[in-house]
Amino acid sequence: MMSFLPLGFTTPLALAALLLLPAIWWLLRLIPPRPRQVAFPPARLLADIDKREETPDKSPLWLTLLRLALAAALIVALAGPIWRPSADAPAGDGPLWLVVDNGWASAGDWETQRGTAERLLETAAEQARPVLLAATAEGADQPLVPQSARIALDRLRALEPRPWPTTRGELTLALRKAATEQAPGAVIWLSTDSAGGTDPRFVEDLRAIAGEAALTVYTQLQKPTVLAAAQNDVDALTATLVRPAGANAPVSVRALDRKGLVIGEVPADFGEDRTTGSVRFDLPVELRNDIARLEIAGEASAAGVQLLDDRSQRRTVGLVSGASVDQAQPLLSPLYYLDRALSPFTELRRPRVDNLDEAVPALIDEGVSVLIMADVGRLRDSVRDEVARWVDQGGVLVRFAGPRLAGGSDDLIPTPLRAGDRTLGGSLSWDDPQPLSGFSDASPFAGLDVPGDVTVNRQVLAEPGPDLSERSWALLADGTPLVTASQQGRGRIILFHVSADTAWSNLPISGTFVEMLRRIVALSGAAAPASDTDGEATQTGRASGDPASVLPPVRLLDGYGRLGPPPASAVPVDPAGEIAASRRHPPGFYGRDDALRAVNLFSAPEDVMPLDIEPLRGAAEIAAYPTQTASDLRPVFFVLALLLLFADALAMIWLRGDRRPLRGRFATSAGAALLVLAVTALPGRPALAQDTSADLMALDASLDTRLAYVVTGDAARDEASRQGLYGLTRFLASRTALEPEAPMGVDIARDELAFFPLLYWPISEDSARPSPEALARIDTYMRNGGTILFDTADQVSSGISGLGASPAVLRLRAVLDGLDIPPLEPVPADHVLTKAFYLLDSFPGRYAGSPLWVEASERDAGGLSGRPVRAGDGVSPVLITGNDFAAAWAIDEAGTYLYPTVPPNQTQRDFAFRAGVNIVMYALTGNYKADQVHIPALLERLGQ
Repeated sequence: MMSFLPLGFTTPLALAALLLLPAIWWLLRLIPPRPRQVAFPPARLLADIDKREETPDKSPLWLTLLRLALAAALIVALAGPIWRPSADAPAGDGPLWLVVDNGWASAGDWETQRGTAERLLETAAEQARPVLLAATAEGADQPLVPQSARIALDRLRALEPRPWPTTRGELTLALRKAATEQAPGAVIWLSTDSAGGTDPRFVEDLRAIAGEAALTVYTQLQKPTVLAAAQNDVDALTATLVRPAGANAPVSVRALDRKGLVIGEVPADFGEDRTTGSVRFDLPVELRNDIARLEIAGEASAAGVQLLDDRSQRRTVGLVSGASVDQAQPLLSPLYYLDRALSPFTELRRPRVDNLDEAVPALIDEGVSVLIMADVGRLRDSVRDEVARWVDQGGVLVRFAGPRLAGGSDDLIPTPLRAGDRTLGGSLSWDDPQPLSGFSDASPFAGLDVPGDVTVNRQVLAEPGPDLSERSWALLADGTPLVTASQQGRGRIILFHVSADTAWSNLPISGTFVEMLRRIVALSGAAAPASDTDGEATQTGRASGDPASVLPPVRLLDGYGRLGPPPASAVPVDPAGEIAASRRHPPGFYGRDDALRAVNLFSAPEDVMPLDIEPLRGAAEIAAYPTQTASDLRPVFFVLALLLLFADALAMIWLRGDRRPLRGRFATSAGAALLVLAVTALPGRPALAQDTSADLMALDASLDTRLAYVVTGDAARDEASRQGLYGLTRFLASRTALEPEAPMGVDIARDELAFFPLLYWPISEDSARPSPEALARIDTYMRNGGTILFDTADQVSSGISGLGASPAVLRLRAVLDGLDIPPLEPVPADHVLTKAFYLLDSFPGRYAGSPLWVEASERDAGGLSGRPVRAGDGVSPVLITGNDFAAAWAIDEAGTYLYPTVPPNQTQRDFAFRAGVNIVMYALTGNYKADQVHIPALLERLGQ
């Protein structure tokens, strides 16, 4: 490079072309612009005149100067002008050694460091001087031999700051070997003033290796601010900052979630020394536990990033309830107490759909660590298999008892259960409510204080077995288990033998309940090892370093603090113990996407150490990096030449006087633009709604209240159902304020069921069993508050109670076997159904011998004396009868009854209609009547 004061040129020989400017001047003056042409018809008479020698006019002076400036700008641009070029490399005969620190500290001002190295290598290239380039963060796996300066320059441009500390000591042996083969002519070290573990020895070794060669050390490079020691405490998330001495600019730290969304940003508070500071995020625990990354705002460096993994974040817990939507109210919902207990330290996920066949797999796909199911009885086989696989791979399944689980469960329980449940302390019980006895020493609950105020009124009992004591984590005073658990694969299945609300026990409102859940959630692994290749889950407790237990890299930081795919040199880490960031283990996330382990560059501020170069004082030249960077002026001159070229073209058009091409092109462009605007401004065709049969059916069902019946495929049976609901509809309109429209038949496999509060479903011995998809739709309908009235029309109650069975009852059992049905009982005398509209003591239809079965209600422990009505918290999703209601209600358009009662009795038919009214009112209003019957007593107590 040749320089003239503050201006230098990378290709100075190109400036010799400036000597051609006089010749260019002469040519431009000799060749004028083309003369202006004007059409003149009489000029045809001059065509026969003899031609004489013509002398062309000269080019205008301003046009000549314009073209000379264009040529000069091109010549200067090709010469490679550089403003404020750096000094040349030290003189010497041997190869130039260039040692570049590209560890984490180089990211603070990498452009200055690389720019200095590039200028040194370009100077060496002009001198044809070989170069040994050594990057201190790359280890010994790099060519540490003299090479062509151009090759070294290409290697330098491929270098980037690394997110780990420099490993200068690993270069010592290779540099000694290179110095033995050929001594260096000059050694330049572009340092970052940050120390590593082997740096003191490297400084002494470099001084000895340089020998008689000139040794230059560049220092005082701007270093990034370091962020370390991030900790999610009880009341705040804190971190420590270390910045270079003399830095006074304000610093702020951002907190981001896993999606990169900013949760908060706070300024750093530095102490009196102005180098060590701290940040504090006073956020709710729900937000703090969502933080996955802390970064210094405006700092592009891996040192300014702290990653947070599952060890500092709350676990993800999925909540599923088997209760109907009527019980999804505060204080009544089985999930209410779980939500309050888990929300301070976990991330709760609720299903977006009501269908359990879709909700449970969706939660598993979201990567929940713990799945809690409150009063869920049977899962469908496909869902059960998916949950079982999830548990085998390390998931924790927690189940709570309830009426549905007491009625029957699948095999995803830690121990077999007895059928039904056990009531303690009620009017029909001979036992007192049982207190909590203690916790097993082998359970996670070991060490917890046993609360004296926790009692159990109702529970599901485990079948006695030889391993029941080993699976019991908590026991009642009578020795029966309160909590049982079992290991399945790498996961666990845990069962609370009481409900998740206060109906069976007051455990959910105790502080012990919160601590029990906290310890259960802690069982879910943050970064569990992957499964074996043969599909069998690996067992926990593998030896450290086992290939099956290591955590592979997922997303790692680069030198600028950006997460990206792992490089080929990154290797998996051992989950045992702390992991230090290095070339083999760069900082970032390891493990799996749903269970990550974070490796950070700094875990404590004490890890940040300055570089001590005192041993080189006197033996080396200590220089500062250039404060003013060189500027490449080639783009400026090329742009100037392009502008002069445009000016020359416009000048030629102006001198010729031919402006029509410009006007024509402008008009064409304007017309095209107007055409495009007109096309884009045309209004789009509005989308037309499709009037399908499903849309019409939805409109008819939603705009008016209607009763519905299930289409069975038997034309006679379906017509009887339609006529029966038609008769009940007319009776409702004449006797109550409800005026429903004509009933509708629904196909449970295709039609939407949510529009109808009550479905009438006739069952016969040849009724087809619904498909699994249809059963899932029915289960969702009942869970969302819908009621289905099953009618076997066989007047056989013994089949329902288990004392006998008719073909229709057997078919009904086959249908109900695929549904999560709660325990049933005949309508008690104090049930709200007996007083919903009419006062009834029986529910006859065409027949009068079959009882009406409803969901079994829980009785108060103190009995029901003095209470006129007993009602549950919601509407029974299932009603079962054998009295053939539809035949008793059926009428034609003229109001004639179509089927006689058995025995013929008009009073029985009248009571059949009254039973239908009570059923409809019960489905629409729930326990409203149970509350209204107390109004007289309340008014009397209030003195009104």
